[in-house]
Amino acid sequence: MGIINIIKNDRPGIWLLYTLLAVSIAVPVLNLLVPEGNLFHISTYTVTLLGKYLSYALLALAADLVWGYLGILSLGHAAFFTLGGYAMGMYLMRQIGDRGVYGDPILPDFMVFLNWSELPWFWTGFDHFWFAALMIILAPGLLAYVFGYLAFRSRVTGVYLSIITQAMTYALMLAFFRNEMGFGGNNGLTDFKDILGFNLREDSTRIALFLASTTILAIAYVVSRYIVSSRLGLACVAIRDAESRSRFIGYRVENIKLWIFVFSAVVAGIAGALYVPQVGIINPGEFSPLNSIELIIWVAIGGRNTLYGAIIGAILVNYSKTYFTAALPEIWLYALGALFVLVTLYLPKGIVGFRFLRSVKA
Repeated sequence: MGIINIIKNDRPGIWLLYTLLAVSIAVPVLNLLVPEGNLFHISTYTVTLLGKYLSYALLALAADLVWGYLGILSLGHAAFFTLGGYAMGMYLMRQIGDRGVYGDPILPDFMVFLNWSELPWFWTGFDHFWFAALMIILAPGLLAYVFGYLAFRSRVTGVYLSIITQAMTYALMLAFFRNEMGFGGNNGLTDFKDILGFNLREDSTRIALFLASTTILAIAYVVSRYIVSSRLGLACVAIRDAESRSRFIGYRVENIKLWIFVFSAVVAGIAGALYVPQVGIINPGEFSPLNSIELIIWVAIGGRNTLYGAIIGAILVNYSKTYFTAALPEIWLYALGALFVLVTLYLPKGIVGFRFLRSVKA
């Protein structure tokens, strides 16, 4: 079945793609052409906020691929997201040049502050965008490959696999907090100036990053939908529902798990790379296992095993987080926990499984 036919048969996906197209047209117009003070003007801050939501939506899509279709409850996807973010952050730091606080044309400010005499070898090449783009894919992809190869070959499954993924991201968080690692320690990487020669503080650059987030999310959704609708996707569902039986009838279960896991990690890394220039900082706190747990909540609330549900859940929950942490910061975690419990008890298929949305799926 061709990718066009797959999308044609995916009515919620079509609505999602149309919505992304409409948003990618409306937001730049309302930001750049509608004057400030007008009721319909969208501020640059809001554009950046929407871009951040879209990067989170891409991360949720990646998590739903492995949890919804393979049954792997990964509590370590924040590691892949953050590695992609650090790869982008390293490129952005190299673009600062002598405009940093200490004016060193080679060393980032935190290295000058720590009395480093030369740039570490693993920073070599990050002054080129193509190299950073390659690392955005390779860093999370290689970590996922090594981790997945060892875990899946050992047939680690269920809660044990979840705990190991959580331990992986926690170990990375502790490592990146150390100043001697060469990644900025506790403060991370920040004070970015340019990307591809364009000023990050310009409205037009913010719009470009927002459009990049929209476009990449749409592409990732189409590719993911194609994967889960193919024979590979059907094999994933078979492994999720009956792994031993799938192995018995001849499926290379470990290989299928490994490559879907690696693809999901690469998508998560790209999400992190989109997140960093829009938010303006990346630090070890992004590795926190709590972020991975919150990610799973986004997917569960939106609707596991749907792809589009994960996207909706990520945007809805993060919009709610923005509102509640500003209006009622002391109750946000309680509200999130209550929402998760209510969805688990009364909407096991997430909000996209709610009755009034079933007509869209038909």
